Amino acid sequence: MTDIKKGLAGVVVDYTAISKVNPETNSLLYRGYPVQELAATQPADAVAYLLWNGELPTPEQLEAQREEGRPWRALAPEVKAAIDALPLDSHPMDEVRTAVSVIGAIDLAGIDNVLDAVGTIEQNRARSLHLYAALPAIVAYGQRRRHGLEPIEWREDLDYAANFLWMAFGEEPEPVVVDAFNRSLVLYAEHSFNASTFTARVITSTLSDLYSAVTGAIGALKGPLHGGANEAVMHIFDEIGEAANVTAWLDDALASKRKIMGFGHRVYKRGDSRVPTMQAALYSLVDHYDRPDVKELYDTLESEFVGLKGIYPNLDYPSGPAYNLMGFDTLTFTPLFVAARVAGWTAHIMEQMGSNALIRPLSEYNGPDERHIEGYTPDTATLRVAERPEEAAD
Repeated sequence: MTDIKKGLAGVVVDYTAISKVNPETNSLLYRGYPVQELAATQPADAVAYLLWNGELPTPEQLEAQREEGRPWRALAPEVKAAIDALPLDSHPMDEVRTAVSVIGAIDLAGIDNVLDAVGTIEQNRARSLHLYAALPAIVAYGQRRRHGLEPIEWREDLDYAANFLWMAFGEEPEPVVVDAFNRSLVLYAEHSFNASTFTARVITSTLSDLYSAVTGAIGALKGPLHGGANEAVMHIFDEIGEAANVTAWLDDALASKRKIMGFGHRVYKRGDSRVPTMQAALYSLVDHYDRPDVKELYDTLESEFVGLKGIYPNLDYPSGPAYNLMGFDTLTFTPLFVAARVAGWTAHIMEQMGSNALIRPLSEYNGPDERHIEGYTPDTATLRVAERPEEAAD
């Protein structure tokens, strides 16, 4: 009997030099660096450089990357028009997916041969930077238009994280907020063969282009069992209301076998190594905004759930309330994930292109045995194809 690995659990499908979880230290490593060290010391765009190139940039290399990306920081008129064509109550992930498709269609316009659209490593580094530079304006405008506000122009004097917050809110953010936001972008930037990254690699393996692969990854990330979990955490907080209600809410949720989002992880068995860094960022925001009620609810739910089930928080648990305190709408949380994770996705896309094999797993059929239509007689063409099945398309 075939050993089926549902969800590909435990299946190793390829090598990667981009990231891993070190089981000895329980640390997520980007190109060998513990992510908590990167989050504490590096700007988000330096970490993107690391993921794309294998090493952290020198100050000169980082400035050169920023200079190259500046033309793409503005919200392109065609992208704005595409977003504006969508209903105001569209999910922001649909806006982001559409925007990436538009950017790709414009960038690849005039390329008739789909193989030429795959691009060289240099072209795909430029495309990766294009998306990374453009997404803050896309995500920020998505939130602003739902509030009836116009887009805000980017500022050359602000770094990636600070500029992102500026375009979202039109106010120069306090350093403590910039630091917390930057840490979240670093922590979300990459996580080996997760569902959206694997989706991007599958699409890339067909020799499709980088923009198609990122669009597919966005679709995978939208799901609440993946990127949508940080939204779900905030919905849970809204339902509970305050710490005093946690016990009754949790008893009811567990009795109805409800999945508690923000807890548990396929990879981590001793707790998500990214949580302490993001939790510290959340606590700094609680102090900054004078919201001890948020910390009390956060701590109480974690304590009671871990005590009952022994399942620990993942990164989405502290990031949800942190983004809420910064002023982001709950629906914007997963697009923020996109803006960070596009660095990891594109790194994997380029790695897949560098040593490609079509990803095409098998399945074990458990449907009806072969059966036939009564009265059907095959014609000669059908018989010829049946005799040469290797000539048929997959």
